[in-house]
Amino acid sequence: MKKLVSTFSLGALALVLVVPSARAGLTSDMKEGKPAFRAMSQLAFGPEGVLFIADTRAAAITAIATGDTQPATGSALIKAEAIDQKIAALLGTKPDQIIIEDLAVNPISRRAYLAVSRGKGPEATPVLVRITAAGQPEIVALDRVRFARADLPNPAADTAPEPGKKQQNRRLEAITDIAYVDGKVLVAGLSNEEFASTLRAIPFPFKAVDRGTAVEIYHGAHGAFETRAPVRTFVSYKVGREQQLLAAYTCTPLVQFALDELKPGAKIRGKTIAEFGNRNRPLDIVVYQKDGKDFLLMANSARGVIKVAADQITNAAPITKKVADTEGLKFEKLDWAGINQLDLLDTRHALVLRSGGAGQPHSLETLALP
Repeated sequence: MKKLVSTFSLGALALVLVVPSARAGLTSDMKEGKPAFRAMSQLAFGPEGVLFIADTRAAAITAIATGDTQPATGSALIKAEAIDQKIAALLGTKPDQIIIEDLAVNPISRRAYLAVSRGKGPEATPVLVRITAAGQPEIVALDRVRFARADLPNPAADTAPEPGKKQQNRRLEAITDIAYVDGKVLVAGLSNEEFASTLRAIPFPFKAVDRGTAVEIYHGAHGAFETRAPVRTFVSYKVGREQQLLAAYTCTPLVQFALDELKPGAKIRGKTIAEFGNRNRPLDIVVYQKDGKDFLLMANSARGVIKVAADQITNAAPITKKVADTEGLKFEKLDWAGINQLDLLDTRHALVLRSGGAGQPHSLETLALP
């Protein structure tokens, strides 16, 4: 990894995290120092302002004590036009030379954090960016923070594609999504096992990381069982009294897993409860409540943003046969165009990263939950 200071100066640009004093809680066992990153991909917040950062290239999860624990006051909404241009200017480069990898909102402060790559490919520099109340980006310096790290023991191999072939480096799918749920960091991705699609439930604070749970699904659009397709995005949701994982895959099955079945070395089969259409990649999924009812909101690469009433899940029949297009849970397509990332800002709003189209700038916008 290139050092950040080799391409631009952090001195006047960085927001320095204040290192919280050690105390009982999630940050008490963390060490102080500078965490190493080869990449920053998925982001997820836990309690106490702890931010979990996935590093796909290193196949590791790093927990950062941000110190961002002052509760938000009022109902300030986030709006940042041409945010990619602003970040590029901050990093001393052009907008087409950065990638906004993920978006996460701190539920305590309601501040937005972005995982950004400066450059492309294995030489890209990972940067953590925070958005100010005025909609401006600032670099979060990680030179001296409290942190903890968990390395995955059996990630997909880090191999370069053969010349002339389109195969992808599977290491880039070693981690495809993360979330903090009930004292555990849930991690989806690919392992180097025969059943490569894997879910992990890593207790936090980090002590040890097991080899995870191999997962199998029936993919209705393909008419086949699959063990090597990774979960693209997921959300936890309680169905009755049981905590479930609702996981979305490419082309686009939604599959239900019981969290208590995620055991080290186990092989489990999920229940496919929806097919939202092929030639599509799910990007983000959240759960929210409105008028006393729960809903799923899912952003997609080709199918736009869809809304699903969660009360359908309880009695959903499993999909066990090939389907032509869509099947299972009913959904509503919203007129939210160009959404690449989304997260909940508060109980009434979503924060989205929206693209204006090819060659057009990206913006952060606050939208009312439908």
